[in-house]
Amino acid sequence: MKLQPTHRLRAIAVGAVAVSSALVLTACGSDDNTGGTNAGGGTKAASNIKCDGEGNLLASGSSAQKNAMDIWIKNYQAACEGVGINYKPTGSGAGIQEFLQGKTGFAGSDSALDEQEIEQSKKICKNGQGINLPMVGGPVAVGYNLPGVENLVLDADTIAKIFDSKITRWDDEAIKKLNPDVDLPSTKIQAFHRSDESGTTDNFTEYLHAAAPESWKYEPSKAWAGKGGQSADGSSGVATNVKNNEGAIGYFELSYATGNSIPTVDLDTGAGKPVEATVENASKAIAEGKIVGEGKDMAMELNYATDAEGAYPIVLVTYEIVCDTGNNKESLDLTKSFLSYTASEDGQQSLAEAGYAPIPDEIITKVRSTIDSLA
Repeated sequence: MKLQPTHRLRAIAVGAVAVSSALVLTACGSDDNTGGTNAGGGTKAASNIKCDGEGNLLASGSSAQKNAMDIWIKNYQAACEGVGINYKPTGSGAGIQEFLQGKTGFAGSDSALDEQEIEQSKKICKNGQGINLPMVGGPVAVGYNLPGVENLVLDADTIAKIFDSKITRWDDEAIKKLNPDVDLPSTKIQAFHRSDESGTTDNFTEYLHAAAPESWKYEPSKAWAGKGGQSADGSSGVATNVKNNEGAIGYFELSYATGNSIPTVDLDTGAGKPVEATVENASKAIAEGKIVGEGKDMAMELNYATDAEGAYPIVLVTYEIVCDTGNNKESLDLTKSFLSYTASEDGQQSLAEAGYAPIPDEIITKVRSTIDSLA
């Protein structure tokens, strides 16, 4: 089943961690983030990790969750000696393709599998299919580089016009109207977007399409469709370019903004006051979502145009994509053990320090039982 976007709501899926071993994987197998924040994350949860399986696990996909994966892998490997987890942040599109080719144990994606991808997965998932397990949530921040401007408010319409090259100077009247007390320079705007297919782009354009339909005429997509601008590879590439170029603006996960000391835009959503990009505010938006997948599939539908107080609407949910049945037997135990930790209370709570939002309790509880049932 392909989840079709509506004017305000869209199903998104997020990314997977695949696991490969020195053995050839034939298992059911998002974005590339190789830089950004220090993953940190101690090993305090190690004593609560149930170790199972052996060998090496290879995963690839969403770069949006790369920093979360760094924390999880560090903690898991500290508790479970003799196993290796290798997550490659190749981007959601590339991660899904490697999964569908049987190269990885599971994939990370910021967009759910579509109808065609589900059909393809049935060739890898013997007697089963690929399913989406929401594991990582968080805000997609809009970061900017404008010396002297510490607080900036934008709305969906203005952001859409900036990224479609219809607003090209920082002292444009539309920006000034939203920031009457800010001394805006006439600096040329340099808008950076992803060059690779990205679930982050998919979710960012879902927001523009839902909240500013008159200014953003393009259909949401992993591939960038706007006019003009400059491209960069991965969230880390966009963040680096914003940090290094005066007048720049770009979109990336909050951890890349905090890790690079990049200021972020507050959103005028129509609520009582502008909403800051924070983990807490993203959680408020994610909590409005619902599971729309069928069977064991847990693809979600989110409201990108919410005007609820304190809800930050540019959010993504990264999925770990696995087979419901038909996973590679040699890596199944390790896959289940590792994903059980990432979905655990300790695993979810370790995300906040890196700028991610834990998945709401009623959803992550279902994820845990689904992981237990993988075969």
